[in-house]
Amino acid sequence: MRRARAATAALLLLLTGCSTGPSLENRGTVTAPPGDSHHLTVGSAGFTESDLLAQLYSQLLKQAGYRTSLLTVANRELYEPALESGQIDVVPEYAATFADWLNAKAHGADAEPVGSPDLNATMKALRRLATPRGLTVLDPGRAVDQNAFAVSASYAREHGLKTLSDLGASGLRVRLAAGDECVQRPYCEPGLKKTYGIDITAVDPKGVGTTQAKRAVQSGQDQMVLTTTTDATLSDFGLVLLTDDKHLQNADYVVPVVNRSRAGGAGVTKALGKLNDVLTTADLASMNQQVDSWRRLAEDVARTYLEDKGLLR
Repeated sequence: MRRARAATAALLLLLTGCSTGPSLENRGTVTAPPGDSHHLTVGSAGFTESDLLAQLYSQLLKQAGYRTSLLTVANRELYEPALESGQIDVVPEYAATFADWLNAKAHGADAEPVGSPDLNATMKALRRLATPRGLTVLDPGRAVDQNAFAVSASYAREHGLKTLSDLGASGLRVRLAAGDECVQRPYCEPGLKKTYGIDITAVDPKGVGTTQAKRAVQSGQDQMVLTTTTDATLSDFGLVLLTDDKHLQNADYVVPVVNRSRAGGAGVTKALGKLNDVLTTADLASMNQQVDSWRRLAEDVARTYLEDKGLLR
């Protein structure tokens, strides 16, 4: 399987080197009508949640009468050009992250970020950047995969903590398990200090949501860990999330992104829009757990979820 994925990625790199959608000089005037191809390729970025979302999309599209195939390309630098050129037709993305990525691609790595905690502003910026590239960003639903911070349940009970504001007001000294970049990223140590007044004494470089980082908090070596809102294993380590009540984190809501000329029609929009009313952050976390902890196949987990929600016959 790994060899097959590597070969697929290599093929995409070769193809996208020759065809990457509208030329730069024409990207401001993409006027082709939305297309409705009957055979759609759904892309995945190769991690559990992306695989699950790709399966949800694929099965909903099949239900709507489309033939689908799945393609895993674990690198945005490869799958985004493939999406522009129509080698991939649909891919799950995250609003703020993708907006900032497209912005950096268009205006350079030092461009001012356009993703923010404001979902409406983020979506407006994302669509402004995506449209000239022949991409259509469908509406976000309720599910969001943001950075998040967790403490041990016992620590939270002892100090009466439910929110990051509670932690800041407590005056507790906090050693934070996170990635190396946390000391510079505005959503991490600087933001926790500035927005919440949390006394971060040190960043313990154990990675984002890794087993090692969670165990450090579980044991009391560290007091808090940087993870994500869809982390499925927090309870296994006796950890709980603190609510980001002042909205420090960007609006990384799940959004389907489609190639306009092949999948921009009403059929795809209607089929994928059915998820918006049902899929929640908690649902994503639960499905992640079934794959990562229970070793179920993403395809089976997605099918069971859609059947339980009445979206699949």
